[in-house]
Amino acid sequence: MNHSNKVLAVNDDLPIRTDKPVHSGKVRSVYWLTAEDSARLIEQKGYDVPADTPLAIMVISDRISAFDCIWQGENGLNGVPGKGAALNAISNHWFKLFKEKGLADSHILDVPHPFVWIVQKAQPVMVEAIARQYITGSMWRAYSKGERDFCGITLPEGLEKDQKLDEVLITPSTKGVLTGLEGVPEADDVNVSRADLERHLAGFNFHQPSDIDLYEKLLKEGFAVISDALAAADQIFVDTKFEFGYVNDADGNEKLIYMDEVGTPDSSRIWDGEARRNGKIVEKSKEGFRQWLLNHFPDPDILLNKERMPERFALAKDNKLPLEVMMDISNTYVGIAETIIGEKLVLSENPRQEVVDILRNEYQLIVD
Repeated sequence: MNHSNKVLAVNDDLPIRTDKPVHSGKVRSVYWLTAEDSARLIEQKGYDVPADTPLAIMVISDRISAFDCIWQGENGLNGVPGKGAALNAISNHWFKLFKEKGLADSHILDVPHPFVWIVQKAQPVMVEAIARQYITGSMWRAYSKGERDFCGITLPEGLEKDQKLDEVLITPSTKGVLTGLEGVPEADDVNVSRADLERHLAGFNFHQPSDIDLYEKLLKEGFAVISDALAAADQIFVDTKFEFGYVNDADGNEKLIYMDEVGTPDSSRIWDGEARRNGKIVEKSKEGFRQWLLNHFPDPDILLNKERMPERFALAKDNKLPLEVMMDISNTYVGIAETIIGEKLVLSENPRQEVVDILRNEYQLIVD
């Protein structure tokens, strides 16, 4: 079966009207709307934002990234079927649940299509807000090498790999490369402590000291909401990454909101509960793919050592992954999405054309 036509691998060349360069990330592309289109949509759709707020169309793709590289499959399968729709559906579900529970809002104003969000411009907090309920991944790698201080938190002796921690720990890292912050390495995604955030409040783009408390509160609350919901489906929420930013509502009041995606297989580790009770780890997230890559290539240090990035990029470029691996990832993403949203995930036959048609007919944003 040919899956390639059902996959949206390239998402930065859509004919969406914009007067700025398209920002293309690992998974999503962002099209900033013109001031005229932003103002028109705010008025027409009644979005709860100031009339002059810049809006963007955020289009997800089916690309799969791991270890800072994009991976592709054989036979022209350059993405994972169902992955983009699964990620957006999961985030939409959690954001809706957050709102029902009285947590903060998100940057999403509208969902025209399963691949598309309309978002408002936010001032991002330059922190990857990470919460951990188990010791695994990078925390375990550091601990196994004898490190006991992790992001300013002293870990006790005697912990074992994949052990549940006594409490959810907040272990932030930098979002992007931050310069001129004493004691903070000038590199992306490096661990920092709460003391670092307090010492460099403005450098991390916090607007006031109490917002550090607020982001930690929202992170823990969001983690608990997702963890409880997953536990009801016999899934374990192991760890996750949130992002935050500042926006204004229609009355001009500033508020801290959730940004990007939350509780997805890309941003979190999720384990199967039954397998865990039987002493096994069955990943329901991208971590399973990461582990496959580490076991598949003879020199896994290339994937783990940031000093070998040229080799890593070459590895990803020169190796097309087997179809069964790509479809296994698809089954993981679609499966956990359907578990979370409680219904079958409807997949597009031609997502690209659907996105163009909806943005043309319902939002008048396509340049023909």
